[in-house]
Amino acid sequence: MTAGLAPLEPGAAVLVVGAGITGRAVLAALAPFDVRATLCDDNPAALAPHADRGVAVLDPAAAENRIGDFALVVTSPGLPPTAPVLVAAAAAGVPVWGDVELAWRLDAAGRFGAPRRWLVVTGTNGKTTTTSMLQAMLLADGRRSALCGNIGNPVLDVLTEPVDLFAVELSSFQLHWAPSVRPYAGVVLNIAEDHLDWHGSLTAYAQAKARVLGGTVAVAGVDDPMAARLLAAAAAPRKVGFRLGAPAADELGVADGMLVDRAFADGLPLVAVDRIPVAGPVGILDALGAAALARAVGVAAESIAAGLTAFEVGRHRAELIATAGGISYVDDSKATNPHAAAASIAAHPRVVWIAGGLLKGAAVDELVAEVADRLAGVVLIGRDREIIAQALSRHAPEVPVVSVVTGDDSGMQATAGAPVNAVTRVVEATEPIGPAVMTAAVAAARALASPGDTVLLAPAGASFDQFSGYADRGDAFAAAVRAAIR
Repeated sequence: MTAGLAPLEPGAAVLVVGAGITGRAVLAALAPFDVRATLCDDNPAALAPHADRGVAVLDPAAAENRIGDFALVVTSPGLPPTAPVLVAAAAAGVPVWGDVELAWRLDAAGRFGAPRRWLVVTGTNGKTTTTSMLQAMLLADGRRSALCGNIGNPVLDVLTEPVDLFAVELSSFQLHWAPSVRPYAGVVLNIAEDHLDWHGSLTAYAQAKARVLGGTVAVAGVDDPMAARLLAAAAAPRKVGFRLGAPAADELGVADGMLVDRAFADGLPLVAVDRIPVAGPVGILDALGAAALARAVGVAAESIAAGLTAFEVGRHRAELIATAGGISYVDDSKATNPHAAAASIAAHPRVVWIAGGLLKGAAVDELVAEVADRLAGVVLIGRDREIIAQALSRHAPEVPVVSVVTGDDSGMQATAGAPVNAVTRVVEATEPIGPAVMTAAVAAARALASPGDTVLLAPAGASFDQFSGYADRGDAFAAAVRAAIR
C-alpha cells in the first residue's frame, strides 16, 4: 500500500458521508479494498437501498458519536466543513477526503495503470463550457481523454477507462476537499462572489480555486484581477495567461480576429473568433482557457479549430429557445451568480432580463450598474428578488421592473399602493413554485420586449427556492416561451 493510500489499509473503517451519486461512486471505488465502509446520510430513504444490499449505515448523529472508530471520512463535496460530522472528524484527527481527493490518490498510486495527466478547469463561471470545449479539442486531436468531475461522470467512475488524459471540471466545493490534487495543467477562468455562504469569505473561496494552479502548468484569465493575482502567486514552474486583447509573451489572446498563442508558440494563430459558437466576450474567454490547456499537452492548432467548430452549446447555457416577432428568447439558467449574469447580458445589445432566486450572499449592485444601459426591462422572481429590486432603484431607476409574487408575498406587495423600490408593476403567479412562476415571468417579459430585444433568463441566483435545479428552471422557461408564442 502506498503512503498516499495509508488510511485504506486492510481492515480500516471508512465513513462515506452522503448517499447520492458521489456516495455511490465512492462505495464502488472502495469495494476492491479490504476496508469496512459505512454510509452516512440524514435521509433515511436514501440509506435504505444501500442497507438492503448489506452496506452498514448510520445517521449523522450516530456517526458523529462514533467518529473515532474511523480511519478516514470520504465526504460528498457539497457538505460544508461546518457540518457536525466533519467538525467531529477534524477534532478527532480523522482525515477527510472528497471523492476527487480519493480519485487523485488512487490514480497517482497507479491503481489503474500509469497515472493520467489531469487537465482541470475551475472558476466562478464558464467551467462546463470550457471543459467541454477542451474535450472537443482533445478528441479532434486524436487524444484518449475522459470528460469528468462536475460534468459527466465522477472522476472515480472513469478511473478504469483506457485513457491518457482527464478533462476535469471542478467546483470550489470539490477543490476544498481535494488538498492533494496537483493537475498537470489547471485553469482559473475568473473569480467573483459565489458560494460565500459555504466558504465563509471570498478569500477562502478563491484559495480553493487556486488549488488547480499547483501543478506543472498554471493558467488564468488575466483580464480578471483576482484570477491574475492567483496566477502571480502560483508555484507552478510554467505560468500562462489569457486575455481578450493582444497577448503578451506567455499568453494567449486575440489579434486580427484570431485566437493567438504566444505561450506555447511564437504567435501561432489558432482559430478565427467568428468560429466560436458561444456569443460575446465570455465565449472568447472560454475558448482561450480551453485552448491554453489543450496547447499545454501539445494539441495542434488545426485540432483546436476543429474542436471549436464542432462544439455545441450545452443546455441552459445561453441556449436560444425561439425567435418570434423579432424577439429572441434565451435560456441561460446556468447563470446562477451575478458574474455569470453580467457576462450573459453583455452578449446582447438590449435585454429584458428575468432574474432572481437565491443569491447565496452575493451582492448585485455592481452587476446592475454594469448592465443598466442594456436593460429594456426586468422581471424579478424568487426569494431574493427584493435585493435586486433595491439595486435597480439605485442604479437603473428608469428601467421598468415587474415583480412576480406568490402566496403571502402577493397579498403584501400587490396591495401596497405604490412601487416597491424599482418595481413598477406586480403580477401574481397562480402557484408558488415551478411552471406557474415562469409562465407569469415570460408573459411579463414578453410584454416589456420590442422587436430586436432578447428576453434573457440569466437569474444571477440559484434556483432551489422555486425549482428543483437550474435545469428545471430552464425547462420551465422554455416551455413557457413555446406556449406563449405559438
